Amino acid sequence: MGALLGLLLGVGLLLLRRGGRRTAPRRALVADWRRRRTEMLRQAGIEGTTAAQLLAIQLLAGLLAATVVLGLTRSAGIACWFGLVGAAAPAGLVRRIRRRRVVDLRELWPDAVDNLASGVRAGLSLPEALAGLGERGPEPMRPAFAAFGADHRASGRVDASLDRLKERLADPVADRVVETVRLAREVGGTDLGVVLRALSAFLREDARTRAELEARQSWTVNGARLAVSAPWLVLLLLATQPTTLDAYDSRGGILVLAVGGLACVLAYRLMVRIGRLPAERRVLG
Repeated sequence: MGALLGLLLGVGLLLLRRGGRRTAPRRALVADWRRRRTEMLRQAGIEGTTAAQLLAIQLLAGLLAATVVLGLTRSAGIACWFGLVGAAAPAGLVRRIRRRRVVDLRELWPDAVDNLASGVRAGLSLPEALAGLGERGPEPMRPAFAAFGADHRASGRVDASLDRLKERLADPVADRVVETVRLAREVGGTDLGVVLRALSAFLREDARTRAELEARQSWTVNGARLAVSAPWLVLLLLATQPTTLDAYDSRGGILVLAVGGLACVLAYRLMVRIGRLPAERRVLG
């Protein structure tokens, strides 16, 4: 009996030890999820909203969608699936806003770099040239560069102000520009203007190429979105008939909804992954 109790005690201690080891990876996953969500909101230009608030909005949207569909169809199974769609809608909308803003900024960055190079050629210091973009730069970028100017005037620490500027912009091109400015300030040199003009030409050519590819790709993506959403819109219309409700409230109907929803999600994600253009990553952020 004593040996059995000792064995059980040893197994319990071993399980507690392994459970404690999983706490750190779980916290790391949560922190990584929060970081990616926060960066997505910044890239979309949505200020004052945190990752937790976005999650709360998703839960409320899903609950609202499920309630509305349940009131229209009186089917719990159909309401649950449309509730999942409603919960995913806010994050999808933020991603769509982010993509549109990234495309807009991609076309504006060459002008911003040209403006920065002109300021450097005119004899301005690098922090002054960056702060000047808050008044003379492209309109969507002005708040971030104006905040940089205010940070620099208040603290006088250029490196910290540059780090906060990268956090506000949350853009790969901004990372390259900021790190170029940081390196030029630390080591000096007279080739900064040449480097900035070369960077501007490269960004302009890259934006032109991507715009052509995205224009050719857009009709395929829109067709895939229509193909995925059409069956569910038809289902919502058919759900007004009592015979349809009886069919989809059964176990077989719920299984059909689950398989159909999973197939739609997998097909759409596969299409997006195959047709996705290579995107720059923030390796310096």
